[in-house]
Amino acid sequence: MLVAFKILPALGFFLSLSAVLFGLFKKDKIVVILSVLTAIVLAVDLGLLWVLLERPPMRTLGETRLWYAFFLPVLGLIVNRKVEGIWILLYTSFMTGLFLVLNLVSPENFDKTLMPALQSVWFVPHVIVYILSYALLGMSSLFSFWAMYKNFRGEDTYAKTLKIVHPYVLMGIVLLTLGLLFGALWAKEAWGHYWTWDPKETWAFITWLSYLNYLHATTKKHHRPKTAIIFLAVNFIVIMLCWFGVNYMPSAQTSVHTYTN
Repeated sequence: MLVAFKILPALGFFLSLSAVLFGLFKKDKIVVILSVLTAIVLAVDLGLLWVLLERPPMRTLGETRLWYAFFLPVLGLIVNRKVEGIWILLYTSFMTGLFLVLNLVSPENFDKTLMPALQSVWFVPHVIVYILSYALLGMSSLFSFWAMYKNFRGEDTYAKTLKIVHPYVLMGIVLLTLGLLFGALWAKEAWGHYWTWDPKETWAFITWLSYLNYLHATTKKHHRPKTAIIFLAVNFIVIMLCWFGVNYMPSAQTSVHTYTN
């Protein structure tokens, strides 16, 4: 148990922190190797937790952070081949380390309890597609912040940045849509209704609508790279509100999506 809950996450943190430090000294090949090792360690940790808990480790916020920490270096290694330098791996390594520290300090509820509502065939695909979509869209937002910074410095990189991130945003939107559909089917099975305007459902729908604005700004008729990049930056805030911000809103007290209490 100690290996899955403490040792492997601590090792993942050490590897991700080392990747950041080596990246600062321009040791690109070492950063790539450390990112690969981080992903492997976290994959083993997730598999071990799945066995020990006797359920998918996707119930609590801490468990979803662990999945996010795993997806980040994987996506970073993929996207890094499309950009110059090693900066994207510095970002993914830093964020992976941050999520792992949060889990080490506040591990939340890693127990075997799985309430009836979560004992559904839709549980795993719903959570996986959402976390993967958040990772893709969150990384795309990083590019948007970088483009806005470059523009502030007098270099217009909106069109170039949009060309790089657009395929990843499209994949993220597709997964976001699947997450909504899987969630509706799950809700019908668990509570008898496809949609109840629960706070979590409402914010998931708002997130999906916010990316329709992005798609509108990237159509041939209304192609506006600057507007699309700004939408990506703003939508990152919407994703954070949907993912964990809604848990701290007063309306969350009546939400059927609160499983940690």
